[in-house]
Amino acid sequence: MSDTQASTQEGASAPAADLLERIRRHRRHTLELLTVCALGLVPWTVLLAMTLPAVYEVRQWRVTWVGFDALLMVAMAATALLGWLRHRAVIVSATATAVLLICDAWFDVSLAFGTPGVWLSAVLAACVELPLAFYLIRRVTGMISLAQWPAAKAATAAADSSRQPARPDA
Repeated sequence: MSDTQASTQEGASAPAADLLERIRRHRRHTLELLTVCALGLVPWTVLLAMTLPAVYEVRQWRVTWVGFDALLMVAMAATALLGWLRHRAVIVSATATAVLLICDAWFDVSLAFGTPGVWLSAVLAACVELPLAFYLIRRVTGMISLAQWPAAKAATAAADSSRQPARPDA
């Protein structure tokens, strides 16, 4: 391999190495932030459990629930539209829809405890909201796996080609 070929390969790999290092640093910082936040929520949750009243009169009950269901409807519609358009942003909207469905099931059931409506809430959560949420999560993980497969294959091929012995100059 000539000196110019070697320096070209080193020059091309330097920006890639810098990019990889920035990605690793960003990932580490994100994980550190999430760890601190999760640990910070522990005492906050304990404080809430000890200080929140058992009964609380809620203002704007109708606005809250209609607003939440409108948000869920927009998330579902966005997921459907992005899916029909085959846009990769469907991954984000499907994940948001799944999270909203899980939250909806939780709030429907937990706020209906002690009332006759708890059974309908539990049935809807178990038969509609949670199955749809888990279906969406499963589809998203499948899409992510498929999206990464060609990139992983290309990266493996590039790594294999860089390991091949160089042709001797004639």
